[in-house]
Amino acid sequence: MLLVLGLLPLYALADCDNTSARARAEGRAVIVVFNTLPARIRVGELFSLHATLCANAGASPVRAFKVDASMPDHRHGMNYKPSVVRQTEHDYTASGLMFHMPGRWQYVFEVDTADGRERILFDYLLD
Repeated sequence: MLLVLGLLPLYALADCDNTSARARAEGRAVIVVFNTLPARIRVGELFSLHATLCANAGASPVRAFKVDASMPDHRHGMNYKPSVVRQTEHDYTASGLMFHMPGRWQYVFEVDTADGRERILFDYLLD
């Protein structure tokens, strides 16, 4: 359900442990916990995503955070490019996501830090 790779700032991991987020994707140094709005994603309907970023000790501060999605089995992505807005030091909102067909989608979270780029993948099955 998740795939890894990792890097980010020094947040208390308790932030990610105590959140009401529905999904959790873990990298080597980064944890992304997130919810979608609406909670139930429907084929062909726009949705947004709220993410809280937490890091393990020693990780560098975040320079950029991006959200995308693709269908690896079909070798294509979304028809829309989402925009991401930083809400707080730890929280981001991505809007303009749409899964235009049912099947296995994969969220792609990209985090840029002084130490490099981390990609964290999270599988999602849309009926």
